[in-house]
Amino acid sequence: MKDVRPSVTAVMLPADCDLDDFIRHTLAEDMGSAGDVTSAATIGAGARFRAEMNCREPIVVAGLEIAAAFFQALDPEVQVEPAATDGERVDAGAVLMRLEGTARAMLTAERSALNTVQHLSGIATLTRRYVDAIAGTGATLLDTRKTLPGLRVLNKYAALMGGAQNHRMRLDDGVLIKDNHLAVTGGVEAAVRRAREANTGLQIQVEVDRLKQIGPALTAGAERLLLDNMTNEQLREAVRIVAGRVPLEASGGVNLETIRGIAETGVDFISVGRITQSAPAVDIGLDFEAQPF
Repeated sequence: MKDVRPSVTAVMLPADCDLDDFIRHTLAEDMGSAGDVTSAATIGAGARFRAEMNCREPIVVAGLEIAAAFFQALDPEVQVEPAATDGERVDAGAVLMRLEGTARAMLTAERSALNTVQHLSGIATLTRRYVDAIAGTGATLLDTRKTLPGLRVLNKYAALMGGAQNHRMRLDDGVLIKDNHLAVTGGVEAAVRRAREANTGLQIQVEVDRLKQIGPALTAGAERLLLDNMTNEQLREAVRIVAGRVPLEASGGVNLETIRGIAETGVDFISVGRITQSAPAVDIGLDFEAQPF
């Protein structure tokens, strides 16, 4: 078997994502102070297992290298043979990876590895459904900051594997003026002007929920508009008014039944919080050989 070490940190995840720290804390949460007492009590220290990670339903894969890293953290000599890649769509019954290593370590890491790959693949799978729903329209699916606390980088990685484009990772990634900002600053034009005067060097996006706000936003220098909870008719009119001067993003209450119609209005982007906020975990299992070898 080929020994595959995690490359996802260097290739796909931001430099400030400490995957080793995530793995360490996740294992500590599961192992407690005494570790896996069941495996230690029932399995010999030298026993070895082979196992296959299999999916029980059609999915889009995300997090395999992260899952492998859990096993490698407890058994540096474990052999990992990938049978699928992140971002790949696979059928029910597909083998995702094969492993061979110390039985105690593999059983101890099993739950943390599966929880992670089930959750991330769930996000990727739901995301791909949204991407497929708007195929051919020219609109791009965006994720949001609606992620599980502490898991934003991994949640957004999974959305990327599903075919979405990442929007803001953090609050310092861009200026996004929303309705509560407008309530404090006194309206669209005043808020955008103040943002421009702040000279952050970042793109200025402003949320508008009424067509009459578009003119003042553009006049003040907004570089992107977030069209919030508008009807499809309003979205089409916004596209006509803006006429390509700035990118347009639609948001608010988007689901699989409505997203195609929204995309066909001509907006450039559609943001969907539920792909990271509400995606169900997919069914993936780790099947060990009946006898150690």
